[in-house]
This record gives sequence, structure tokens and C-alpha cells, in this order.
Amino acid sequence: MANFSLPLFDEPPIGGHVAEFEQAFNAWLADQRAAGLLRLDGSVSLYEDMWQTFEGWCLGQSPVVTLSNLDLADLQAFQAARFGRKAADLSLTHRYALRLTRLIDRVLRHHAARTAITVNTAASDWITANPEVRFAGAAHADPKPEYLSTSEARLMIAFLSAARPRPGALRHAREALTWQDVRNRASVALQLGAGLTPGDVRALTLDAPVAQGGRVRERLWKLQVPGNGNSPARETPMAPWAAELLQHWLTVRAEAGISGSYLFPSSRTGNQWRKASQHECASRVLEEAGVDSREGGSFRLRHTFALRQMRRGTQPDQVARWLGIDPVKMKRYERLLPGVVEVV
Repeated sequence: MANFSLPLFDEPPIGGHVAEFEQAFNAWLADQRAAGLLRLDGSVSLYEDMWQTFEGWCLGQSPVVTLSNLDLADLQAFQAARFGRKAADLSLTHRYALRLTRLIDRVLRHHAARTAITVNTAASDWITANPEVRFAGAAHADPKPEYLSTSEARLMIAFLSAARPRPGALRHAREALTWQDVRNRASVALQLGAGLTPGDVRALTLDAPVAQGGRVRERLWKLQVPGNGNSPARETPMAPWAAELLQHWLTVRAEAGISGSYLFPSSRTGNQWRKASQHECASRVLEEAGVDSREGGSFRLRHTFALRQMRRGTQPDQVARWLGIDPVKMKRYERLLPGVVEVV
């Protein structure tokens, strides 16, 4: 009698889905090694085991879960199938689940950038939706914000400022920058020099920069930031170096003939910058500047701005208004101040 039973996990799935999972992970791993971000064999082995576990679960589902159709429900089912098992049976602690899901997110983002497809944000969305995992290992549910060290901040400011006109040997390097390069650096400058979120950067329009009322006539000094579902419309000051880079971007923008009303558009036709594209561009700027973009991402720039203002003696309520957040949330920054010697 023929055996019509079908194995679920004993035999490797056949077809293009296997190749997609393996190529996505191997391409990510190769880039990590080339960038010097993964040097220890033990770390590589752990990531390989993590990915193989995730891949095996996805390909064992019916229908198969692919990198493109993976969603929150799939990740929830994957995690639920593993919680509570014994350690020898690949148990998932919250800390391990966080590390595994972050790996999935990084591979998905790398795969999207490499293949020019829309980023699948299911993994990062799942982390956000599960605070017990998101804050795994934190002393409390409101962890201290990540921020740039003094040396990192100085390095970042020097790198960003090199994009604007200035006498010296870097003139030819500036000429080699595309308008997208200048846009990317100017937008990151406003996260560090004005405390903006990535969403703020994408929403800014050409009437956001303000020169009137500043200490120096006709020099930009603050921004009018539109409101959204999370914060009201507000104004925030800009660090002088960031304002100068923004002024240069406005010149480059005009010379490039870019249309539309967005301050940082995605194209010459003026389309709004998409979230995934802006995230990738900001991460690239951090990495080019020599700053690790993996932990905390570009939000560390905003946190650094907040700490800088508080170290200068600005009242927490005022900084909260600049950031567009509830003043009670400033407590997370106040906890850092005793240990912060200097924030650029």
C-alpha cells in the first residue's frame, strides 16, 4: 500500500522558496562580514542557527510563509510555537526572541534594498507590538534612550558639515556629492541638530525653515514642524551648523530643479519620501560617518539633541515642547544626566 503521509519537517522543502531564504540570509551575512560588523565565528554560527530555525518553520507551513507575505500573525504563531519549550528543545526567552526577530528584520530590510522591493516591516512591527519582548533585559518598561557619545557626535557633525561649501581641501569631495547625498546629510543633521523624528523629516515642507526673528538677520535658526497623530504642530530651534547645512541643501535643491512642496522629497518631481527609503538613507549616513546604525538607529540623534539641551540648562518642559512629547516623558532623559559628562 502506498504511503500518502507527507512529512512536515523531516525533509527539506524543494523549490524557489528555499533559495529565496538562503540567498537573502547569505547576502546579508556577506555584507556584514565585508563591513567588519561580524567577526566572531560564534556569532555567525548563532545567527545561522537562528535563521535556519525561522526558515524551517516558514517553509513547513501550509501555505508556505515567504519573505514577502510574512505578517504579524505568522510571527506571533512562530513565537508561540516555541515559547515554553525546554532549553534543549530550542526554548525562546524574551531576550532571545528579541535578538531573533531583530535578525529577521535586518535580513528583510537588506533583502528589500538588494532586490529593490518594498520592505516587509512585519518583524519590527511585531517587536513594537510586544513590549515584553521589546524591553527584554531592560531594568523597567521605559528603558534609557540610546544617544551618541561625545566622540560619536563630533564625528557625525564633522561628516555632515563636510557636505556644505567651505574653503579647504574637501571642495572636490563636495562636488562629487549628488543632490540625494546632500539631502540625506541635511535631513540627518536636523535629527541631531533640531531633535526631529524620521516622520518629521518626511513631513517638512519648504515653509518649515524660519529666518525671521533670529540673532543673525536672514539666517535660518528654527523650524516649524507640522503636527501628526502623535504630536501637535511645534517649533524647534536648530543648531547653527545644522542650519547652515540646511541652507546649502535649499540651494542644491533649487539648482537641481526639484519641484513640489516637501523640504526633502524622494525625487526631482517632488514626491514625498517614503518611510523605508528614508530609513535606509539615514542608516547609510550613520554608517558612512563611522557610527553604528544598528542599535537605536537614527533616533539616537534626537535623544542626543534632547540631552544636549538639558545639559545647557534648558528646562525639561521647554525641551519637551521642542520634541513634541508629553513633559512626563522627559524623566527618561533626566535619569541619564548624572552620568553624562558632555554631550556635543
